[in-house]
Amino acid sequence: MSFRKEYDRVQPDDFLRITEERTGEEIPILIPAVEERLGGVIAAINSIYSNTRSNVVFYIITTNDTMSHLSSWLQRRELMNIKYKILEFDLRILKGKVRSDDDDSPEVKSLTFARFYLPMLISGTAKAIYLDDDVIVQGDIRELYDTELKPGHAAAFSEDCEISSKVLVRGAGSQNTYLGFLDYKKETIRKLGMKAGTCSFNPGVFVANLTEWKQQNITEQLEKWMEINVVENLYGGALAGSVTTPPMLLVFYKQHSSIDPLWHVRHLGSSAGTRYSPHFINAAKLLHWNGRFKPWGRTSPYSEIWDRWYIPDPTGKFHPVRRHPEEEDAH
Repeated sequence: MSFRKEYDRVQPDDFLRITEERTGEEIPILIPAVEERLGGVIAAINSIYSNTRSNVVFYIITTNDTMSHLSSWLQRRELMNIKYKILEFDLRILKGKVRSDDDDSPEVKSLTFARFYLPMLISGTAKAIYLDDDVIVQGDIRELYDTELKPGHAAAFSEDCEISSKVLVRGAGSQNTYLGFLDYKKETIRKLGMKAGTCSFNPGVFVANLTEWKQQNITEQLEKWMEINVVENLYGGALAGSVTTPPMLLVFYKQHSSIDPLWHVRHLGSSAGTRYSPHFINAAKLLHWNGRFKPWGRTSPYSEIWDRWYIPDPTGKFHPVRRHPEEEDAH
């Protein structure tokens, strides 16, 4: 299965070149782009590019009906120096691998699996970063890219048993161990011998060693668990409600490295209230609004940080939802 490259800008436009053209080692970043969440992609990209001097190239994976909208947005003057490649995700690759009984829209559900196919989407490099669209980067992305992966490890994640994360996840339903994501009543899970109390990790931000990924057939392993789940529903009844986390937990069980906790401060979208101190939020290198309260929505915490990086949609299709002053006064 191949992925068709539709739009490609890997060199800045001559008349808008930054003072010091970005050269040297490329830092490839894969990010999914769903039509109804496109503003998140733009804000994430803008925050990454603005906080580094490194030679970043964005691989934006999307579907055919979103390509022209995304391309026109990326022509905004503020984004003209950004290097990117827009790739169309071929939904046929998921045939027979995805259940039809979860709540996400078909487009969201399909594109969330793009991370499983990293080596097919990004070639010619040994290392890459994957990011969800609901993040803002406040540090230099090179620090994350330089994360050291242990020999034999294909990826580095942030574990959910860190103190700051643990408290938050408990509030969302004790989803900080394998038990929160996998159905241990199923024999297929039990016979694996994976301890239910093992710390889970969040795959919305990770660094991948693509050489190891290919050598270990990680994509094929993930697809195998997807296919088994279609038949056996190994995690449909679990607390988490995530379709991509369980297969990654199964494949990377005790076989992954760790990223600096400040490079994945998450659960900002797990409730409408603020859970971190302003000092901690300012110190965070990467903020992740995983959960139902997205930073472009009406009741999201810390949306003022996201607003700093958002660039309005030239087509007028996407609008962040914000409370009016009179609503704020009533709270």
